[in-house]
Amino acid sequence: MFGSVFSKGVLKRGLERGLVEIGIHNLRDFTGDKHRMVDDRPFGGGQGMVLKPEPIFAAVEDIRSNTRTPVILLSPQGKTFDSRLAEELSRQSQIILICGRYEGVDERVIEHLVTDEISIGDYILSGGEVAAMVIVESISRFIPGVVGKRESVKQDSFSEGLLDYPQYTRPRTFRGMSVPKVLVSGDHEEVRTWRRKKSIEKTGRLRPDMLKRSQLSPKDKELLEQIQSDKKGKKDESD
Repeated sequence: MFGSVFSKGVLKRGLERGLVEIGIHNLRDFTGDKHRMVDDRPFGGGQGMVLKPEPIFAAVEDIRSNTRTPVILLSPQGKTFDSRLAEELSRQSQIILICGRYEGVDERVIEHLVTDEISIGDYILSGGEVAAMVIVESISRFIPGVVGKRESVKQDSFSEGLLDYPQYTRPRTFRGMSVPKVLVSGDHEEVRTWRRKKSIEKTGRLRPDMLKRSQLSPKDKELLEQIQSDKKGKKDESD
């Protein structure tokens, strides 16, 4: 599952340059029985299977470089993964991700081994593998050199608590739809102001929750007032 994802794009470049190192470990390699069992039925009855504690403890203890390494269980009950958490984790020298499966993992793993539980959203997946791919991809973008231009990461949506501004490219006019004049005006300061205003506007329209949490500068607040005034003016015209 991981091979095709980790052999493409920015992750491939990061691995080839030695900027990122990814190890994929099979829990069956850390079992001690002839059947190499990693799961068993839950005590007390119930549906499904539960991942056993022994192979998970053995794997983490073998892989972990030091006791300060974050050991993260990918679980729907964890805190929601976001850009700020990705940037924070990118500063770690090592991260261990445990991909949950079946009905979950033995609670002793959570209580005595795991340092954090992380979810990529309020929905259920068959396992944590896809979530791990998402997290590795996101974290890697904050590692210097993985993405070609550092500025690209800074401008990405969520990097400053706001969504990205609209982007346009050639042709200048397509099927009667034209690129905003400010973008071809050559006035770089006007372009920056327009982009910032559109970023604030888009965030307010699509993710008002993010806008409320954003640390807006005095200039940003002026732009927000302009947006609200423009919106009120359009509403008055339609009335």
